[in-house]
Amino acid sequence: MAEITAKMVAELREITGMGMMECKKALVETAGDIQKAEELLRIKSGAKASKVAGRTAAEGAVAQFLSANGQVAALAEINCETDFVAKDDGFVSFTKLVAQAVAEANPADVEALSAVKTASGETIEEVRKALIAKVGENIGVRRFVRFDTTGKIASYLHGSKIGVLVDLTGGDDQTGKDVAMHIAASKPVCVSKEQVSQDLLAKEREIYTAQAAESGKPANIVEKMVEGRIQKYLAEITLLGQPFVKNPDVTVEKMLADAGAKVARFQMFVVGEGIEKKVVDFAAEVAAAAKV
Repeated sequence: MAEITAKMVAELREITGMGMMECKKALVETAGDIQKAEELLRIKSGAKASKVAGRTAAEGAVAQFLSANGQVAALAEINCETDFVAKDDGFVSFTKLVAQAVAEANPADVEALSAVKTASGETIEEVRKALIAKVGENIGVRRFVRFDTTGKIASYLHGSKIGVLVDLTGGDDQTGKDVAMHIAASKPVCVSKEQVSQDLLAKEREIYTAQAAESGKPANIVEKMVEGRIQKYLAEITLLGQPFVKNPDVTVEKMLADAGAKVARFQMFVVGEGIEKKVVDFAAEVAAAAKV
């Protein structure tokens, strides 16, 4: 049997974009013939998507699409396994394709989105699988949102990792951009205090009450302390209550009022938010690939 070296594995991986272990197995099956191993991997790539589906994809990008009239917009998070692939031209193009498909086809969920046909005639799912076969990583559409409004939509992308859409009325384009950038920076939970869950408030009030009680102050003072903490909490998590990042002396509510604008809703996606990332031992992976 021909000796399969780490250099050969690395060369085949560079040519095909497949995983190191898959490249090693292909070289073993073809007795070290790189050309035949490449052909073998291409033949097997049709099953690639199902093989990598269980691997954690916590990197990726957020993509946006805004209609010409500014009243329909989409925000989508597409994940992959490494930041390297997140910067790949093919991956970036796919993220834009997904956002456009969401805006134009208005799918009900990710499953419905998979069946949406692109301009090439391929479905989103077919394009996804082809990309997986090319880059050798698990790729998936995690979530998306679509805004359709009679007002106007402001958007902001911070690199490719944070994306924001804002549905608002009144104000000018700069107002919308300022609000979207503020949301990306300050990460409010909702627009106003009326939208905060009563269950969440009750839980916070319970915590603050227990903390204030330890001060040993009278009950009426404790009550005032708790109410003060609740108001501070609401100001921290609501868009309207937060100090405006470009002018902390005024709240976002005041800034919007001065601009004659109102925010109906917003959505922010942060890549990988809430996904538990696995720690990969690359040294061990390389060592394993080098063994025959």
